[in-house]
Amino acid sequence: MLSTLKKYWGYDAFRPKQEEIISQALEGRDVLALMPTGGGKSICFQVPAMMKEGICIVVSPLIALMKDQVENLRKRGIPALLVCAGMTYREIDATLDNAVYGDYKFLYVSPERLRSDLFLARAAKMNVNYLVVDEAHCISQWGYDFRPEYLMIADVRGKIAGTAFPEKVPVMALTATATQDVAEDIMDRLQFPSHNLIVTGFERPNLSYIVRQCEDKLGQVLKVCQGVPGSGIVYVSRRKTAEEVSAFLVSQGVEASAYHAGMAAKVRAAAQDSWKKGTTRVIVSTNAFGMGIDKGDVRFVCHYDIPQSPEAYFQEAGRAGRDGKKSYALLIWNSTDLKRLSQILQTTYPPLDYIKDIYQKVHNFLKIPYETGRDKGFKFDLQAFVKQFKLQASKAYYAIKYIEMSGYWTLTEELDIPSKISVIVSREELYGIQLGSAETDAFLRVLMRMYEGMFSGYVTIDEERIAAQGKYSVLAVERKLKWLASRGVIRYIPKVKSPVLYLASERLYPENLRLDKGEYDDRVARFSSRLEAITDYAKNESRCRSQMLLEYFSQKNSRPCGVCDYCLKQKR
Repeated sequence: MLSTLKKYWGYDAFRPKQEEIISQALEGRDVLALMPTGGGKSICFQVPAMMKEGICIVVSPLIALMKDQVENLRKRGIPALLVCAGMTYREIDATLDNAVYGDYKFLYVSPERLRSDLFLARAAKMNVNYLVVDEAHCISQWGYDFRPEYLMIADVRGKIAGTAFPEKVPVMALTATATQDVAEDIMDRLQFPSHNLIVTGFERPNLSYIVRQCEDKLGQVLKVCQGVPGSGIVYVSRRKTAEEVSAFLVSQGVEASAYHAGMAAKVRAAAQDSWKKGTTRVIVSTNAFGMGIDKGDVRFVCHYDIPQSPEAYFQEAGRAGRDGKKSYALLIWNSTDLKRLSQILQTTYPPLDYIKDIYQKVHNFLKIPYETGRDKGFKFDLQAFVKQFKLQASKAYYAIKYIEMSGYWTLTEELDIPSKISVIVSREELYGIQLGSAETDAFLRVLMRMYEGMFSGYVTIDEERIAAQGKYSVLAVERKLKWLASRGVIRYIPKVKSPVLYLASERLYPENLRLDKGEYDDRVARFSSRLEAITDYAKNESRCRSQMLLEYFSQKNSRPCGVCDYCLKQKR
C-alpha cells in the first residue's frame, strides 16, 4: 500500500483511517467510508484499484469533479476514462470499447449512464476490480441530495464480473455527509452482505466556527476579507448576489471574482484557475463551486446566506483549512434569512397536483406524444418553458426536480454541448465540390484530416482547433461551416449551452403517473427538520458549534472544540 501511495502520489504516509479502508477493500469487503471534506477519499479507492488487476468503475454525479480527477490521474501517468452527458454515441461507444479492451485503470461515469443498454452490455465484458460510489448519500431517499438514478448501481453490480474478486466485485461507497439512518440506508441499497461502516470522525480541530447576526452583511464580509489573510470562499444563494458581492469587494480593494452556473464555461474556468493560483484572493459563488477543488490553503469560508441543511453547510464550510492550519467558517444571518427559509419549504415542495401538471406541460413543451420518449435526451430551456406556460420559475424548477427524485427523468446541470457535423454527400460528390473552389478545397481537406468519421455520422468538432490547424479565425471557420451547410454538403449543429433532460420512461397518461402521497409527506417532513436544524445552529448561543454539528451526524459525546465563537466567549 505504502509503495503504491509513494510511487503515484508521492506521499510517505496515509491519513487517519485511509489504511484501514484500503485494507478492507483489498480483502474484497464492501465498505462505506464516512470522511469529512478534504479527508482524502479518492486515495481510498485509487490505491487498491492500482494494486489489483482490472479496471475500477467510479460513479459520480459531478461532471466537473470527474473531469478534474481524470485529469489528475492522467498527469500521474495513470490511464483513466470518462463517460458523461454531452458526449456523442460514437464517443461513448469508443470510450467503453477502450474500457473493455484497452489498458485503462479507471472509468468514471455519471449515474444516468448506468441505465443505458450500451453501458450495461459493455460493463458485462469488463474486468472490473472495484465499483466505487462517490457522493454515496445520493442513493438514500433520506439523504439531502437523493438521485434516483443511483438506485441502478445495485443492478449494475450484479451484471459485472472481474478476475480480482471472482465471487462478487466489491463496492466502496464514499461520502462526507451522512447521518446514521442515511448511512444504514446506503449499505442496504447497495446490498452489502454485512454492514461495514468506517467513520474517520467529523472533528475539524483547526476550523473555528463563527456565527454573526447582522443587517450589514456586506460590511461583515469585507471585515473578514480584510481581517483574515489568504484565500477565501463566500457562498451566496443567488447568482445575482454573487455578482453584487464580488463587485462590492473589488470596489473595496479586495481581489475577488464571481462564480455561478449562469456564466460561460470559459469565464467560470478562468475565475476558478485564477483563484486556485492565488491571483484572485476571494471567490464569491453559489453552491456550484467547490466540489473536488483540491486547494488546501483556504483560510476562510463565509456563508452570506443560511444554506438549506446542516449537510450542505458542513460540506461547504469544510473546504476551509484542508491543510490543517488555522481557518474560519463564518455564517452571517438576519431576520430576512429566516423568512426566506420558511418560503423555501413551500417553493421546494409544491402541491402534488401542481407537480403532476408540470409533468404533462414539460412533455407538451418538448412536443413528446404519449407512450414515446423513453431513454432519450432533450435540450431543456427552463426560462422558455416557464415563459410559454406563464409559470413561477423556482416553483416549476422544484416540481421538475421532484419528478426527477421520483425516477421519471433526469435534469443535468447546464452543459456546454459541443458542435457536431456530418457529411451528407458521397466522397465522389465532395471531390467535385472541392474542385470548384481552391479555398473550399483547402478547408475541406483540413476537416477530413481532423475528423475521418464525418462521412458515416455526426462527429464532435472544435472550431478553435480547426482554426488553429488551418490558420483561420474562429469566426471564419463558423462562416465556412454554415456556408457548407446551406449548400447541402454537411449538417452542422453549432455548440450550445443548455441543461439536458433525459427521460427514463415514455410519456404517461395522467391516470398512470404515480407520485406517492406518503412518500411526499415524508420528504416534506425531513426537509423541514433540516431547515429547523440549520436555523437552530444559526440562533444557538448556548452550545459549542462543533458539538452541535457532530451530534447532528450522530457523533455523540464529543468534547467542546475550544475555538468556535461560543467556546471563545466561555473562555473570556
